[in-house]
Amino acid sequence: MITIYTTPSCSSCRKAKKWLDDFGLKYREKNLFVTPLSGSEIKYILERTENGTEDIISKRSKIIVEDGIDVDSMSMSELIEFIQKNPSILRRPIIIDDKRLQVGYNDEEIRAFIPRELRELSIACESCMNFKDCTSVHNILAAATSAGIDISPALKHK
Repeated sequence: MITIYTTPSCSSCRKAKKWLDDFGLKYREKNLFVTPLSGSEIKYILERTENGTEDIISKRSKIIVEDGIDVDSMSMSELIEFIQKNPSILRRPIIIDDKRLQVGYNDEEIRAFIPRELRELSIACESCMNFKDCTSVHNILAAATSAGIDISPALKHK
């Protein structure tokens, strides 16, 4: 299941949610200001980054700049506590599932969350003139349906 960590005033968060909705992808939304991240959630996110805190923390956030905070010098427990008390330092949205992590909204990178079958369908059908009668489309639709994936919203783009 996809989890998206958001804040209400974040335009990138709204774009990401709209994109997920447009593709019929189910997700759980967590507002960072209402429900702070647990220590295990922070560790789970950090384990999936390529560059640790650099990937998820905005070095331009007000508290980091004004107070001269160096998150890289913090212990893990200090970092977790700091993030929990100051969720606004996180880059948003944070989109994660059991295999992927994306921080921020990027039109290309977010496609990684589309199920493989739908990605293949999208690529194969980009220039197909016979889309509506295509046997491959019907087979992929059947496979997606049996897996509990509703890909019909994505097909509206054709």
